[in-house]
Amino acid sequence: MRNCKKAELICTKIQYKEATILEKIQIRIHLILCRTCRIFVKKNSKLTSLCDQANLKALPAEEKEKMKKILSERQ
Repeated sequence: MRNCKKAELICTKIQYKEATILEKIQIRIHLILCRTCRIFVKKNSKLTSLCDQANLKALPAEEKEKMKKILSERQ
């Protein structure tokens, strides 16, 4: 793997179960060589875990549209 930006992208894809087998192999090799990315992966995994535990939910699309309408009317 040539750079840490690509490793960051693959790390995110792995967390959302979108990474290919090749990407998983690439990230493992990169993490052996790159301490900075190992730290990033650890922190990113912790953040994802905390967000899952918090049971965060997004607003439904219709609620978002209502808010947009209200905000646009104020201007």
